[in-house]
Amino acid sequence: MKRFLLGLCTFFLLHITFQGHAQYVLKEADKQYELYNYSKAIDLYEQAYKKENTLHAAERLANAYSLMNNYVQAESWYAIASKMPGSKSDNILGYAKALQNNSKYSEAKAQYLNYIDKKKDVSVQLQEAWVASCDSALKWMKYPKSVELINQKALNSAQSDWGAVKFKEGVVFTSDRTNTGLESKETNPFLKFDGAKTPNKKIYGWTGNGYLKLYLKSNATADIQLFPIKTGTRYHVGSASFTADYKTMYFTLTRIPDDLEKVKNKPSTVNVEIYSSTQDADGNWTEPVAFAYNNVNEYSVGDPFITTDGESLYFASNMPGGKGGTDIYVCEKTAAGDWGKPINLKEINTEGNDRSPVFDAKNNFYFSSDGRVGMGGLDVFRAWRAGSSIGKIENLGYPFNSPQDDFGFSLNDAGGIVYLSSNRNNGLGNDDIYTIHQKQILAFNLTGRVFNKKTNEPIAAALVALAKVNGSTMKTETDDNGAYQFNLSKESEYNVSAGKTGYRSDVENLATIGLTSSEVLVQDLYLDQIEINKAIRLENIYYDFDHWNIRPDAATELDKLVKIMNENPTIWIELGSHTDSRGKDAYNLKLSQKRAESAVQYIISKGIDKNRITAKGYGETQLLNRCANGVECNDAEHQLNRRTEFKIVKQ
Repeated sequence: MKRFLLGLCTFFLLHITFQGHAQYVLKEADKQYELYNYSKAIDLYEQAYKKENTLHAAERLANAYSLMNNYVQAESWYAIASKMPGSKSDNILGYAKALQNNSKYSEAKAQYLNYIDKKKDVSVQLQEAWVASCDSALKWMKYPKSVELINQKALNSAQSDWGAVKFKEGVVFTSDRTNTGLESKETNPFLKFDGAKTPNKKIYGWTGNGYLKLYLKSNATADIQLFPIKTGTRYHVGSASFTADYKTMYFTLTRIPDDLEKVKNKPSTVNVEIYSSTQDADGNWTEPVAFAYNNVNEYSVGDPFITTDGESLYFASNMPGGKGGTDIYVCEKTAAGDWGKPINLKEINTEGNDRSPVFDAKNNFYFSSDGRVGMGGLDVFRAWRAGSSIGKIENLGYPFNSPQDDFGFSLNDAGGIVYLSSNRNNGLGNDDIYTIHQKQILAFNLTGRVFNKKTNEPIAAALVALAKVNGSTMKTETDDNGAYQFNLSKESEYNVSAGKTGYRSDVENLATIGLTSSEVLVQDLYLDQIEINKAIRLENIYYDFDHWNIRPDAATELDKLVKIMNENPTIWIELGSHTDSRGKDAYNLKLSQKRAESAVQYIISKGIDKNRITAKGYGETQLLNRCANGVECNDAEHQLNRRTEFKIVKQ
């Protein structure tokens, strides 16, 4: 009895210690979350969730991933949170938006309607906008504009690169690549930190990357370098706009003012400010001058655009009195050379976020907004000017816009170059800079249908992507008959893939090289329905003898699993490694565990949440044939047992 009581006491002490540690981790995660250190917060919330599956941790993970624009992980965590006991209806709304950001418009529409059904006080205007956005996006993808977006790989990095504008013979842009060796998020480049501490001078907690800086590529062959201006801040600098003669520039920065109140354990927020600088006779940029309507302690001003004559300054701000999150304003220069009071562009602004104002030579006004009917995130719109007032406002459609954020629209009227910034899929980094080009004559038509591989029934609302080799990607959804179509260019190579939540994707390669006459190409695709706890073999996963490192040929196969997990963010899997019976049982078990862990680490390195995948080494415990210890078998029979499999354990 005494031994039993001692054991019981030990159990309770361990349980209390475990709970105490879990609560400490959760508390620290909350602190980092409130300070906008989402990169650190995510790691801590994942630790906390692994110890105890709480709704709070799941919700915060969903929100943090969404704020970092990782919509695949956000979809996964919103799906989990929305199904947990006590979940708020806001998690359904977050789930709908994540699905929309992942191009799953039919599923997103269903979740918006689910939210509307549960949340009775949603305005009719907002209800209609959500539904219309999903319906319109499907229409725009089916009938895309005849333009092609080219990723500017010479400018882009593995981090965020955006806001490209012409500067003489080159281009100036904003990037957070600082910690890569060259000496965002873009929508929120302000600082929030513990009042008792100074924020890290190298790493921005929101993204885990460096701070935003202005970079210059002076011509097509020049190296990228920091823009030669002394701003006096170690923190964010970005979003440049130049007058027509390139002698005056407006840009944004964040600095910590001397009079900022600093209280221990109380968050301090520093907002974005606009500054200007002019070039002196020696070509040097003068000390930055603060914009008259900066208010670092109260609100942000950003996204400056100076008109070619230097008489009007447009910008975005969340200052009091606006319609939404951020509104677009304009200040006109007075006779004395000062800036007049900010005027809210009420015809442009919405209840959402409106930003990135810019004019072209024809006086057309372009801006980005997430408060209008669009594809998801920020979409680029054009407003027709009618005298001094704004006329028709139109969404530029697809592929100008994508399910993610599209902003930083910039036109070089002299050279005909149009820049666009976007965090759309298949980029080099978080945000990338693109140029827009008129698409070449489309000579071929691709049609096909998507089927259930097992039943041969057509799959409606499957997402089909057409990726041009070394080019852009177009997307569409299948109709009720599982049908899709695309137009193809001459002498080009493509891969076409289809996927849908609950299915394994299929991909096929095709080309128009050598085809001389217009003809219809047909490519059907077949999707395997996902089954829980069914082992699926990954082919061609080989290891060197007595090693567990991932070889290049194995990486290619594991990338296919990464694709499946990205297309199905709600699945959690176990990756199992098996050996043959040669060697000692205990050693084989250890070796297979190391191989499984190596494969899992590779998959995590590709951006998959570590909570969604576990490693399991089975050694020789699950042989597929007679080749057990002591049984003579040939190499082919042993090879059958050496395998890597995955099975979906949760959906």
